[in-house]
Amino acid sequence: MMTTYESNGRVLTTHQPGVPLTGNSVWIDLLQPTPEEDRFVEEALSIDVPTRAEMREIEPSNRFYQERGAYFMTASIVYDIEAQVPKTTPVTFILAGDRLVTVRYAEPKAFPLYLQRVEKGDAPCTTGATIMVGLIDSIVHRMADLIERIQDEVERLAQSVFDLRGGKHTRDRRLDVMLRRIGKCGDITARAEDSATSVSRLLHYLMQATKDRGDDPRTRQRIKGAQRDIASLMEHTKYLSQRIGFILDATLGMINIEQNQIIKLFSVMAVVLLPPTLVASVYGMNFRHMPELEWTLGYPWALFLMAVAAIGPIIYFRRKGWL
Repeated sequence: MMTTYESNGRVLTTHQPGVPLTGNSVWIDLLQPTPEEDRFVEEALSIDVPTRAEMREIEPSNRFYQERGAYFMTASIVYDIEAQVPKTTPVTFILAGDRLVTVRYAEPKAFPLYLQRVEKGDAPCTTGATIMVGLIDSIVHRMADLIERIQDEVERLAQSVFDLRGGKHTRDRRLDVMLRRIGKCGDITARAEDSATSVSRLLHYLMQATKDRGDDPRTRQRIKGAQRDIASLMEHTKYLSQRIGFILDATLGMINIEQNQIIKLFSVMAVVLLPPTLVASVYGMNFRHMPELEWTLGYPWALFLMAVAAIGPIIYFRRKGWL
């Protein structure tokens, strides 16, 4: 679907489909474009619209380049952050003169949020460069929301693992469930960090492109502000990654401790039951001449010896602090 927007300097209006582009057409948004829509844009702006496979290339030379006077920039954008596991999608920005072309195969919420800001008059939309910076600002804001969600989840994980609430210790907590939660949180953090790194590279290239194009210095000031924001988010995601790694190590350590406790319990039980077993084995032998065989108190005596043999190791282990 192709949507074209015209600007009057203050707001964006949708361009009528099928009508040739006018001088006020500043933004062409290609959402899952058809071959016909690709050809229309290529003929109108004398550019080559990258295919979906080309957008997925990870080499910087395929993501940031200049061709026929147009600047091509592709970044991995995280979207659908309200879902259990957010997704990432490549989005290509093409600056061709005063026009911006966006090529995408997903619907990040940052795009409609930017349009809402334009309607309120909170975002400039005079040229393709200003629109692109406004879109990136919305993407950064959405990314910040995702990182805040990750931080809240990390806090909950830390409270669950280390009992930071100060409440009663729950012996039946499932550390295997926590491991899955930690793994999920780590995956989301990795997606956010990858997206932030990709956007940071795009902003660096965009800064140089606006200098080469001679765009308004105020646009470069907004790009610098976005670079500071994305740098802050990248530092925070690295901190969260380190904390998730610490929580993971602590959880694995607790699993080892619980396993050692179980093994120690079985070991102690084996030692405690060994002397009574020895007493029972002695009096279970089938010899004709045994001193206690005809003794009236023989049976209670054997039970007493087994009880003493069992209680003795327990008292010893407690004094040693092993129980």
